[in-house]
Amino acid sequence: MSLPHYKHVLVIEDDAGRREFTLSSPMYSVGRDPKCDIRLVSQLVSRHHATLVQMLNEDGTDYYQIVDGNLRGRTSANGVRINGRKLQAHDLENEDEIHFGLAVQAIYYCIHQDEPLNPMVAWDPTCPPDPDLPPGSYTFGPFDLISLGMEITPQDQ
Repeated sequence: MSLPHYKHVLVIEDDAGRREFTLSSPMYSVGRDPKCDIRLVSQLVSRHHATLVQMLNEDGTDYYQIVDGNLRGRTSANGVRINGRKLQAHDLENEDEIHFGLAVQAIYYCIHQDEPLNPMVAWDPTCPPDPDLPPGSYTFGPFDLISLGMEITPQDQ
């Protein structure tokens, strides 16, 4: 039996707009410094705001952990919030919402390798969403609606 293959994608919205990064390397530096692997375009984030580290599950599949700041213990000035909670480190799960400081937001997706990046199609129970939500549910916020190409009206916000 072969292991399922997953694609890890980080969708970032910052001053440069919406960008998608497919994650496959063992580590990524994230911040506003031009030397960072994933550059955040905002003066409101740290030069080295966070680090993404590829980890292995017991079954051999991989996932990513996000760490505030760098791996030497230096944290960012404004922190990292995952699903509304300020955390030093977090094992990312499908559809986790990440806030880098006050101005940059991102969503992490763990999807089957061949699936398109579409939250309505890409949800996979092996990469569970927020445990506080009922199974199979998905909540839409303004960022999600924009990423789906839907127009936002004042009653939607």
